[in-house]
Amino acid sequence: MRRRRSPQEKKALSYALDCRNDYGGNDKASRLAIPRNKRFPRRANRHHDHQRLAGLTGAPDPAIDEVVEVRLRGRRPKSWRKLPDLPLGRHVERRRHA
Repeated sequence: MRRRRSPQEKKALSYALDCRNDYGGNDKASRLAIPRNKRFPRRANRHHDHQRLAGLTGAPDPAIDEVVEVRLRGRRPKSWRKLPDLPLGRHVERRRHA
């Protein structure tokens, strides 16, 4: 059997393991914002690729193919990453000092 934890131990574990969104906006808004923020860079990358490939109409030409390939790979794709949530202890500490 596991031993019982004291309320102080439970509180310390909660502060260490539980996380909170520290972004500052409404916590429910992330359900819409995260997919939207993922969508915009992907759309910009597709748009960029489509513009570069628009010149490849007609018969295949190895010289043009190589130039377009270099132009496609010459730019780093846009990306977006979600910021990780903060542990509850750090979140409470920040709120106390703010």
